[in-house]
Amino acid sequence: MDTLFQTLAAVAGLPLLVLGVRSMFAPRTMQGPFSVSIKGTAGLSTIRSVAGGFFFACVTLLGWGLLRDQPQWFFAVAVMLLSVAVGRVVGIMLDGLDKAVLPPLVVEVVLATVLIAAALQLS
Repeated sequence: MDTLFQTLAAVAGLPLLVLGVRSMFAPRTMQGPFSVSIKGTAGLSTIRSVAGGFFFACVTLLGWGLLRDQPQWFFAVAVMLLSVAVGRVVGIMLDGLDKAVLPPLVVEVVLATVLIAAALQLS
């Protein structure tokens, strides 16, 4: 069972790694997925730093937890993902529902749930 949850935690890191690489090294490709318009060097820097940094931090914490056999680090990533999900819910409440917000919201909640389950099982 432990191998299953370790694998699930590692798999959860894959989309975060892809988003981190794209945000950091190809920020213009994130305009569509993030529904943002990048304006100049400052906009590119924001996508690279805020989004890329966020995703790489998640991957680093997951990797640390997996390599050091310290699954409590999965909770940190789950909190980060749930914080993003809360921001989306606040946006829905204040700005209205845009169907484009639902798929990433579901992914964030599912990834956080998987990581919490893995952390609890492996601790």
